[in-house]
Amino acid sequence: MTPWEIQGTELINCNCSYGCPCQFNAPPTHGGCEAMGAISIDSGHYGDVVLDGVKIAVVFQWPGPIHEGHGRCQPIVDARADPAQRDAVLKIMTGQDTDPFATMFAVFASTLEHAYDPIFTTIDFDVDVDERRGRVHVEGVFDLTGEPIRNPVTGAAHRVRIDLPHGFEYELAEVGSGTGRSQGNIALTLDGTYAQFARLHLNNHGLIRHRVAA
Repeated sequence: MTPWEIQGTELINCNCSYGCPCQFNAPPTHGGCEAMGAISIDSGHYGDVVLDGVKIAVVFQWPGPIHEGHGRCQPIVDARADPAQRDAVLKIMTGQDTDPFATMFAVFASTLEHAYDPIFTTIDFDVDVDERRGRVHVEGVFDLTGEPIRNPVTGAAHRVRIDLPHGFEYELAEVGSGTGRSQGNIALTLDGTYAQFARLHLNNHGLIRHRVAA
């Protein structure tokens, strides 16, 4: 198993209502799961391959709850990544060189019926986790914006966080409102639905934890 480790930031938008039920082992809001998002790797490696600055993105669609399978996936890697970096992140994204079900990459890969050939295109990523604001532009594939949830009476920003002591993706996620449009193999339209802003730290064995579990 080639050792790997990444630290970075993610913005994910799915079709569920705020407080995505999947985070609580409940069925998706509308029966199936549709999502798009991106990760910007601040620092990382796959063996001797340095992954600092590499960006990856994905579009997913499942007809029912994720664990029931039959999903489709469109993987995307920033075109500025060199061939070795592309190969490395695609292995990570598909759950290779990873303990079984140790990361969201490995879990999701196990539920897919079809994974499309990866797309290499420009990924622009500007995300502030603490402010719950972000924008992701994946040239020719999708555009996604995230913002704070607003109080329906006052319009003030409403802050909500999800703490997953035993999660396989993040320890703590800031929850916001996301709007996304994708095209191509998996065309989605998401309007003011669940958005997840999080800092990630993962390796072959899963989530590297920095918080003390309650």
